Amino acid sequence: MLLKTSLRSFFAHKGRMALSLIAVVLSVAFVSGTLVFSNTATSTFSKLFAATASDISVQPPKPADDEEQQPGDKPATVPAPLVQQVASVPGVKTAIGQVMVGNAVLVNPATNKLVGPTTGAPTLVGNWTDTPRNPVRITSGHVPQNSGELVLDADTAKKARLGVGDKVRVDNASGQHPYTIVGIATFTTTNPGAALAFLDTATAQQVLLGEQAYTSVEAFGDGSRSDDRLKADALAELGGGLQVKTAAEQKDENTKAIGSGLNFMKYAMLGFAGISLIVGGFLIINTFSMLVAQRTREIGLLRAIGGSRRQVNGSVLVEALILGVLGSTLGVAVGLGVAVGLIKLMNAIGMDLRASDLEIGPDVFVAGYAVGVLITLVAAWIPARRASRIAPMAALRDHGTPAEARSNLVRTVLGVLLTAGGGGLLVLAGTADGAATGGEYLGLGLLLTLIGFVVLGPLLATAVIKVLGALLPALFGPSGKLAQRNAMRNPRRTGATAAALMIGLALVIGSSVFSSSAVRSASAQIDRSVGVDYIVSGGRTPVTAEMMDAVRRTPGIDHVTTQENLLRTKVQLPGGQSARTDLTAVPATFFGADFHPTVTSGAVDSVGRGSLGIGQAFAEDHGLKVGDRVTVDYGKGRTQTLPVGVVLQKGGLLGDGAFVGLDTLTQVVPAAEQPPVWTFFAKAAPGADVARTLTALQDALRQYPQLTVKDQAGYKELVQSQVDTLLYLIYGLVGLSITVAVLGVVNTLALSVVERTREIGLLRAIGLSRRQLRRMIRLESVVIAVFGAVLGTGLGLAWGVTAQRVLRDQGLGTLAVPVTTIAVTLVSSVVIGLVAALVPAFRAGRMNVLAAIATD
Repeated sequence: MLLKTSLRSFFAHKGRMALSLIAVVLSVAFVSGTLVFSNTATSTFSKLFAATASDISVQPPKPADDEEQQPGDKPATVPAPLVQQVASVPGVKTAIGQVMVGNAVLVNPATNKLVGPTTGAPTLVGNWTDTPRNPVRITSGHVPQNSGELVLDADTAKKARLGVGDKVRVDNASGQHPYTIVGIATFTTTNPGAALAFLDTATAQQVLLGEQAYTSVEAFGDGSRSDDRLKADALAELGGGLQVKTAAEQKDENTKAIGSGLNFMKYAMLGFAGISLIVGGFLIINTFSMLVAQRTREIGLLRAIGGSRRQVNGSVLVEALILGVLGSTLGVAVGLGVAVGLIKLMNAIGMDLRASDLEIGPDVFVAGYAVGVLITLVAAWIPARRASRIAPMAALRDHGTPAEARSNLVRTVLGVLLTAGGGGLLVLAGTADGAATGGEYLGLGLLLTLIGFVVLGPLLATAVIKVLGALLPALFGPSGKLAQRNAMRNPRRTGATAAALMIGLALVIGSSVFSSSAVRSASAQIDRSVGVDYIVSGGRTPVTAEMMDAVRRTPGIDHVTTQENLLRTKVQLPGGQSARTDLTAVPATFFGADFHPTVTSGAVDSVGRGSLGIGQAFAEDHGLKVGDRVTVDYGKGRTQTLPVGVVLQKGGLLGDGAFVGLDTLTQVVPAAEQPPVWTFFAKAAPGADVARTLTALQDALRQYPQLTVKDQAGYKELVQSQVDTLLYLIYGLVGLSITVAVLGVVNTLALSVVERTREIGLLRAIGLSRRQLRRMIRLESVVIAVFGAVLGTGLGLAWGVTAQRVLRDQGLGTLAVPVTTIAVTLVSSVVIGLVAALVPAFRAGRMNVLAAIATD
């Protein structure tokens, strides 16, 4: 009986459920599509690694803690004779020495453009080897046979429009090396998006390693022993020190490395999908609340003929369950389309995934149905509970039930407590000494203020909409007055509708404040701290002496300044403890005319005289001050005791690492073993035209397309573009929740039109024209949307300002409020209101007056 009643009720109101169904479908599709894409990408790479991994791989020893590998260092190698040693291990059929490095770039000398991916995937250059599980095979030309020949992978060749006989150049730290393409190799499995180039073994060793060695030895068994047994025998044969990994270990290691990048994207998208689910929850609450209100007499009759509260409650929840199951089913199906779209997007930026290889695991269905059904049932529980409390005598009353004073009191107290608590946490976050502590307060404060505003929304609706709609009667006459009163007549419904928009717009405003502050802070620091005119970055390859000489020879350049980064260097403190910090070696002239850091104590020029410069955060964390002596451990037994000469203020452009003079470093670390230069700086000569010199500088470095050459204005634009890219991604993801919120406004208006059918008929009967009626509904929609935008703007500003204060010592020292974005958001809310009201207003205008009045 209960199920039969629920089914009849659901299908009787299926049109009114449609937009709620769409909200569930969109949210579940985003969740399931993200999971399918993530599973497909991970599975694709796992299959690639499993199909191409050797039975055992013998690799160089892991660097000791005090000898951490630095980016750009010469690749770690194993000696060439190791191939014969591995081949002699019992059970090994073939042992092959492999050279493969990722610190080189490919250049088309005809166009001076980079060959290969520019979106993050690596460019790998190595030696050609014939292995039992080669990931590529020659499909055109032949393998490299001498020092002037190179094989290029087919995907890269196609994108760069290169073929057999064309010229290509390999640039790395040792210089420029020209080759002729003699072969094209096609992947036998999925191409992960990397560019691959192969040289003959002797050339690869000389050009890429500078010695007769290998980066690893790959061994393939004869089938008589398991991989684990081969590994154990190899370790026994070769002795300790070397790393030996089985095929399974290689696959897991590589899959984990790929997965870490994919997981960031996966969890970010799932987070925004969660926001959309919450927004969809408000839509569902409104839908069922209005349906319950419209069925008050029906529910009262059910209670009058013997229906229990439990049965009424269950009836509404069964309808929600049907909605959730149907929406989740459609959402999972639509999610497959979302996954295909994501795969095409990744293919467009260089990754090679096939839509035909979609990996649809049980987690997709579990997550899809769990979130879709659960959010629908939770959202419907509130109106279901309200429906179960309708007394049987309500059948004798008209639609609607009076608001409960006790409920409003509880809502007021709870909302004020949550909002006040969240606001207090935001204040604590903004005044916290550490970014980590401030971040914890910010996260909790953000959550509490959001919930607090949602709870207080219905109470705020009456007062705020009275103010927002104050001009409507004067501007639009009776239509404006009716629109204002309609928006105020059911504060709970208005609050829930506006809350859906509030969440999305708060994220937009908060992100805009954060990004604007980041750009403004970076620009201010560049203006304040940078004395050089040009910044030259090496990108994927270290800067060579030839590049710096080309800059020095450029007319209008006064001098060049470099820096060498030693990551995570160990420092022995006066008390005997040790700590790690990033250490940068700079020439004596670095601080002064070229860079002007803000100093907390000491003298910045002391770095050039043999002292150590440290960041304020490092000094405070370890109780250091100017004059203290610390021991810097550069690895390989090379140490140096230096006095602290200067403490640099937190949040500066140069970061919170440590600085040492280049001459000081050279006393203990030979120049040949010092880390490479990745970025260098140039200053224009006095009186030189900065813009004209920039053009000359770009011309001088044209043969090095891997370099990025910027003046200060260009560098600011680069920072702006990087922040904007992240911001637009957030806008795109938040757009889903705003779309669901717009559906909520449409649904609320559509159901309210049905609910007010008799009222609309009476208004038309006493003289309200169709045009005035449509205007009334549009204005009501606009007021609700603007109300949500005002709340969202207030929340977003609070979140953004607090985030800037939390990170004020991490480089975000300048607060910037994007007035234009706020204005656009408020105007957009008006447009959202107008668009959302189109269909409901049109339907209301077409009502037959007499039929509307006769509606029961």
